[in-house]
Amino acid sequence: MDRVGTLEPDDLRKLFLFEKLSEEQLAWLSEHGWVAEAEAGEFLLREGEPVEVFVVLLSGTMAMSRRVGQDDVETIRTDQVGVYAGATQSYLDSSDRQTYTATVRTVSPVRVFALTDDDFAWAMRTWFPMAIHLLDGLMMGMRRGQEIIGQRQHLLALGALSAGLTHELNNPAAAAVRATSELRGRVAGMRSKLSMMAHKEIEPVLLEMLVELQEEAIGGVADAPTLSAVQESEREDEIGDWLEEHGVEDGWDLAPIFVNAGTTTEFLDKIADRAPEDLLELAVRWVSYCLETELLINEITDSVTRMSTLVSAAKQYSHMDRAPFERADIHLGLKSTMIMLSGKLQGIEVVKDFDRTLPPVPVYAGELNQVWTNLIDNAVQAMNGSGTLTVRTYEENGNARVEIGDTGPGIPPELRQRIFEPFFTTKPVGQGTGLGLDVAYRIVVGRHGGSLTVESEPGNTRFIVCLPLTERPAEAAV
Repeated sequence: MDRVGTLEPDDLRKLFLFEKLSEEQLAWLSEHGWVAEAEAGEFLLREGEPVEVFVVLLSGTMAMSRRVGQDDVETIRTDQVGVYAGATQSYLDSSDRQTYTATVRTVSPVRVFALTDDDFAWAMRTWFPMAIHLLDGLMMGMRRGQEIIGQRQHLLALGALSAGLTHELNNPAAAAVRATSELRGRVAGMRSKLSMMAHKEIEPVLLEMLVELQEEAIGGVADAPTLSAVQESEREDEIGDWLEEHGVEDGWDLAPIFVNAGTTTEFLDKIADRAPEDLLELAVRWVSYCLETELLINEITDSVTRMSTLVSAAKQYSHMDRAPFERADIHLGLKSTMIMLSGKLQGIEVVKDFDRTLPPVPVYAGELNQVWTNLIDNAVQAMNGSGTLTVRTYEENGNARVEIGDTGPGIPPELRQRIFEPFFTTKPVGQGTGLGLDVAYRIVVGRHGGSLTVESEPGNTRFIVCLPLTERPAEAAV
C-alpha cells in the first residue's frame, strides 16, 4: 500500500465505525492515521504475518480468504465503504505477538484509512475501557471454554482408545490364564504316567528311546504345517484310526494334539516299533502329554508376546519416553496407531505402502499420532465396517507426505471446504474420536508448518498430510 495523504475529521465521521466519536477523538484519528491506495491484485494483509495495521475501506472492492490446506478459500468479497480488517484484536491483553487470521487482497483499485495496531489499541483502551473489559472477558471466556472442551474431547478420545486397548489386552491375557491352567493339569498327567512307567521297571535303553522320540516330536512342533479345516479333519481321522488299531483307548481325544503338533502316523509307527506292546499306550500318552505341554507353552508365549506388543504400541503411541519434539520415523507412529485401533479395523482390508527410504521427520510425535488416530478413525467409520484402508508414505518436493485413503462414499463437494472448521462434523452424536479435523489441521499446519488437504470422490477419499523434512525456526513452531 502506498500512503497518499490523510483523512479529515469530517470525512472520518461519514464512516459508520467512527460516526459516534467526539471531535477530539476524530482529530486524534486524523492525526495518527493515513490514507493508502493499492492497485487491483495487491495483498493488504497476509494470513499468519505479524499484525501491524488496522484498515477501513474507503473505496474499491476487496476479498478476504483463509488458508485451508494448500488452498485459499475466499470467505467474503465486499465493496461496502467502512468495512474493516487487520488489527481487530490488538487491544486485548496478550503476551503473544498477534498474527493476521486471514488474507485480504484487492479485487479492484482501493483506498483505505489505516492506523497502526499500537495506535488502534491505545484508542480503544483509552476511549472505551468498559467495552474493552467486556470484550477481554468474553475472549478469555471463549478461549477457556475451548480449552476445557478440547481437554474433554481428548479425555473422551483417550477413554475410547483405553477401552479398545483393554479389550485387546483381555483376549491374550485370558488365553494365557486358560493355557496356564491346562498346563498345570498336563504336567500332573506327565508325572502320573512317569510314575506308572517306573512301576513297569522299564529298561534304561527303552526309556532313553522314549526320551529321544519325545524330543524329536517336540522339535517338530515349530515346523508344524498350517492345515485347512478339511486337511485337519482328514489328518485327525487318520491318526485316530491308527490309535484305535493299536489299542489306545479314547484315541480320538489324543488325535487333535498330534495333528496340532505336526505329528504323522509315520512318527507313531516309530513308537510302535520300539515300545513293547504292553507299554505302547503309556508311551503314546507320554508323548502326547509332552506335545500338549509344548503347545500350551507356545500359546502362553504367544499371548504374552501379544500383550507386550500392545503395551509397546501404547508406549510408542503416547511417546511417554520421548522428548516432545524430535526427528522420528513416522512409520512407527502410523503402525502403533493402527495397533491401538486394531479393534476397529476388523473386517477392513489394510494396505500399507510405506516408503522405507523416507528420512526421519522433525515432529511432535505424540501430537502427530492424534492426527493419525483421527484420520484413520474417520476413514474406518466412512467405510461402515468393510472396505480398504490405504496408508501410504512418500517424499515429494522436500516434504514427507502421508496419504490415508478409504473406499467409502466420499465427501460431497459442498462439505469439503467446511470439514476443517471447528466443531463441524457429519457424524451422529456419540460417534468419532471427538478430536475433530480442526484439531488435526492445527497440529499439522500450526505446529508443524505442513498442510492437510483432502481429495474425494465416491470410492476414493484421501486425506494428504504434508510435513517439511527441514526444521522450522523455534519461534515459528507455536
